[in-house]
Amino acid sequence: MTALRVVALLIAACVAATGAAHAQDATTLKKEMIGQWELSTTERSKTCVVTIKGDPVAQGFKLELEPACKTALPFTKDIVAWSIKGLGDIVRLQDATGESVIDFTEVEAGIFEGLRQGEGVYILQDLAAARSMAKSMDQMIGDWAMVRGNGQPICGLTLTNTEADQDNFQVFLKPKCDAAIAQFNPTQWRLERGQIILMSKSGEVWQFEADDNAQWRRVPDTADPLIMLRQ
Repeated sequence: MTALRVVALLIAACVAATGAAHAQDATTLKKEMIGQWELSTTERSKTCVVTIKGDPVAQGFKLELEPACKTALPFTKDIVAWSIKGLGDIVRLQDATGESVIDFTEVEAGIFEGLRQGEGVYILQDLAAARSMAKSMDQMIGDWAMVRGNGQPICGLTLTNTEADQDNFQVFLKPKCDAAIAQFNPTQWRLERGQIILMSKSGEVWQFEADDNAQWRRVPDTADPLIMLRQ
């Protein structure tokens, strides 16, 4: 009996510790969420500023949405409060009954993703960071060259800010591209989580990341890298 009691006490202690950790996680996340956030589509073609507060309201905590939200993202018209759910790791934007309008989980520091069935993925991130990213995207617009690792130019392309669809923008290849680039034939692009994403009509995707030499290398890297250079 003594051994059983020891085991029971250990189990109870573990449960209590887990509960305390979850409570601490929820408390920490709540503190981190207070402030201004940008709710947007993945490529930021449609955005909405959400001010998250810590004041208790029915079913959760107070928030405010800028007036333009309902036009940019119609589903936000139902959002009246927010709360922490799950194991203290889900940020819920909810309606007047406490039901989820959209749930977000953190995918990177300060960046949350949420999915609405039939619509797609939405991003919730710190407003200042989001606006900094927007500035970075503006800097991407214009003429680029694709070169091999030895510096040999193999194609020119132009990234535009003309919307191709809800998530992406138009890109145009210049004449006389290398056969591999011409076959890929990207028609759309976006800047996502620090990567330039190029997409073809067939759905093929190429990803480029900035390296230490202020140039963008296709990932995953290869023995014969493909590099994008700003012109």
